[in-house]
Amino acid sequence: MKSKLLVLFFFLPFAILSAQPKVFTIQADKPVAQISSSMWGIFFEDINQGADGGLYAELVKNRSFEFDNPTMGWKITSSTFQLGINFGSEITVINQKEKEATNPRFLRVSMNNTPKGKLGIANEGFHGMGIKKDLRYDFSMLYRQQTVNSIIHIEIVSEKGAIIGSKTFKPNQMGDGWFKLETSLIATATDQKASLNIWFEGSGQLDLDMISLFPSDTWKGRKGGLRADMVQMLADMKPGFIRFPGGCIVEGRDLATRYQWKKTIGPVDERKLMINRWNTEIKDRPAPDYYQSFGLGFYEYFQMAEDIGAEPLPILSCGIACQFNTGELASLDNLDPYLQDALDLIEFANSAADTKWGKIRAALGHPAPFNLKMIGVGNENWGAQYIDRLQIFQAAIAKKYPTIKLVCSSGFMASGDVFNYLNGELRKMKISYIDEHYYSSPKWFLDNAKRYDSYDRASSSKVFVGEYAAQSVATTDMNNKNNWRTAIAEAAFLTGLERNAAIVQMASYAPLFAHVEGWQWKPDLIWVNNLKSMGTPNYYVQKLYSTNRGSYTVSMLNNKQQPAAGEDSLYASSVIDKISNELIIKIVNTVGKNQIAEINISGVKKIAESATLTVLQNNNLEAENSMNAANELVPIDLTIKTKANTISIELKPYSLNVIRVKL
Repeated sequence: MKSKLLVLFFFLPFAILSAQPKVFTIQADKPVAQISSSMWGIFFEDINQGADGGLYAELVKNRSFEFDNPTMGWKITSSTFQLGINFGSEITVINQKEKEATNPRFLRVSMNNTPKGKLGIANEGFHGMGIKKDLRYDFSMLYRQQTVNSIIHIEIVSEKGAIIGSKTFKPNQMGDGWFKLETSLIATATDQKASLNIWFEGSGQLDLDMISLFPSDTWKGRKGGLRADMVQMLADMKPGFIRFPGGCIVEGRDLATRYQWKKTIGPVDERKLMINRWNTEIKDRPAPDYYQSFGLGFYEYFQMAEDIGAEPLPILSCGIACQFNTGELASLDNLDPYLQDALDLIEFANSAADTKWGKIRAALGHPAPFNLKMIGVGNENWGAQYIDRLQIFQAAIAKKYPTIKLVCSSGFMASGDVFNYLNGELRKMKISYIDEHYYSSPKWFLDNAKRYDSYDRASSSKVFVGEYAAQSVATTDMNNKNNWRTAIAEAAFLTGLERNAAIVQMASYAPLFAHVEGWQWKPDLIWVNNLKSMGTPNYYVQKLYSTNRGSYTVSMLNNKQQPAAGEDSLYASSVIDKISNELIIKIVNTVGKNQIAEINISGVKKIAESATLTVLQNNNLEAENSMNAANELVPIDLTIKTKANTISIELKPYSLNVIRVKL
C-alpha cells in the first residue's frame, strides 16, 4: 500500500503540470516574412528503383538488350526442340555497334518450321510486372524481316503460370529498315508478379528491338508515360518545386558516367542506356540489374513539373565527378562542354521556338517555354576546386541569362570545416540559394529547431534544405525505418524552417521513392510495389506543411516571449494565407503525454467560431506505415470551437497539429 501511495505522489505533480495550459500569443496583424511559393518541394533521384521499374511505367526490363549482360531480365527457350530435329531455330543477340552507337544490340530470331510454344523469350519485369484486371496494356516493338512467314504470340502470364492476357499477330512489313509494331492486350486478372512471354512460329529471320509493355492508365493517359499513382502522390503534396535528376547520379562515379541531359530527350530508342551508379554503390544491397534507360528524361521531367504546378529545379554537373568515388575533375580550361550544357538547358527550357534548343523543345510537343527560373550547379561538391569551377559558371550564366538563380552546394554535412568554408565562399559570391544537406538522428532535428534563428537576414544568399531525413539508426544504415519517431522530429524541425522563411526558401525530403524489393537506401518518403504506392509518416508531415504553406509568417511566442522551439517539448509556427484569409498554426507535441495549449490571437477584430484541426498522431514512436497497413499513421480532420479570439486545444501525445481558422 505504501509503495502505491509513493507512486501516486510521484506522478501527481506531472499530472497537474500537464493540465496547466501552455500559453501562446500570435500577432496576426504583423507579418514577419513572406513565404516563398516554392518553400516545400520534391527531391527526385533515380535511386531505390525510382525511375525504371518505378515512376517510369515501362514493365519490360532491358527492353533493348543493352545491359552489360544483353539477356539479363530475359529467358530464352532452347534452340533445339528434340535431339537432331529443328536445327536452325534459334535466338541470338546481334551487336552492330558501328552502325547504332546509342542502341547497338538487337535480338535475331531464326525460325525453321518452328511450331508455337517451342521457341520464345520471357521477360521477368522489375521484380515482376504489376498487372491489373480489365486494364489495357500497350505492347510495342521494332522489327525487321526479309520474308513474311512468321507469327508472334504475346502472353501476359501470372506468377502461378496462368495466361491472363494474350494477342497474336503477323508482322507484315519487309525490308532493310525497322518498323514499329503496336498492339494491345486486356488483362483478365490482377497479379503483382506477372511476366511477359513472346512465342515465335513459322520460318525465316526476324530481328527485334525495343520490346515494350506499358499500362494504359499512365499519368494523363500518355503513351509510354509515367506511373499515375506515383505522380498523384507528388501532386497531392502541391509541391513548390521538383529537384531533378539528383543527387549523386548528377556527378557520376567518373565524368564519363555523369548525367547528361541532352542524351535523355528525343525518341526513346535513341536514348543511350547507362548503368545506374547505385548498381553496386551500396555493398549490402547490390543491384546488378539497375540501369537507366532515360525513358524518364529531361523533357518528361519538365512536363511533369508543369503538370503538378511545381517549379523545375534541374541540377547539372560542374565538371567534378562524385567526390565519394573518383572525384575526377575536368580541368578549368576544359569546362566548355559542361558550361554549354547548362546554357543550352536554359535555352531549351525558356527560349522561343525559333531558337536552336527551343525548336527541339517545340518538336517534342511543347512550343511554349517551361519558364525555368533556377538551376543547380553541382551536387554535394566541396573544396576550392568546386568554387573555382562555380565562379566560371556563375559569370557565364549571369552574362547570358541574368535572371536565372543559382543553387549551389555547401557539401555533405550541416557543420564543420567543409560546410563553413563553402558557406562563407558562396555568400561572398552572393549565390542565390545555398544547398544544405543533413541526414541525422531525430535528436539532432529536435535540437536544431532554432538553427536558422541566428542566420544573417541581411545576406542576399538564401537557404535551400535540399536533402533532409531523420535517421532512426544511423546514416546509410540498412535498418533505418520511416517510423513516427523520425517523422515527428522532422515535424518539429520544420517549424523552425517555416518560422525562418526569410532565410529558408526551399526544402525537400530525400530520397523520394523506394521499391519494397529494389531499394538501396533507407529511409524514403514514398514506398511502392508493382501495384500501389504508400505514404510514410514522413510523407504526411511534409504534405501537411506543403498544403498549409500560407503567404507570410506571423510571430508566435510562448509566455516567455520566445519562439516555441522545444520548451515543454512543444514546437510551433504560424502563417497567414492571404488568399483564404486564414491563420494556420502548426504545433508539435513531442512528449508522450497530453498537453493543453491556449493560443491567443491579437491584431484582428475576431476569428471564426470554429476551426479545422488536422492531427497526425500515434502513441507509439516506433509505429510505421506498411503496404499491408498503409493507414497506421495518416492525418485526421476534426472541427474545434474557438472563443473570444482564443483557441484552446488538447495536444495529444506525440502529435503534429495543424489548425486553420478564418480571420
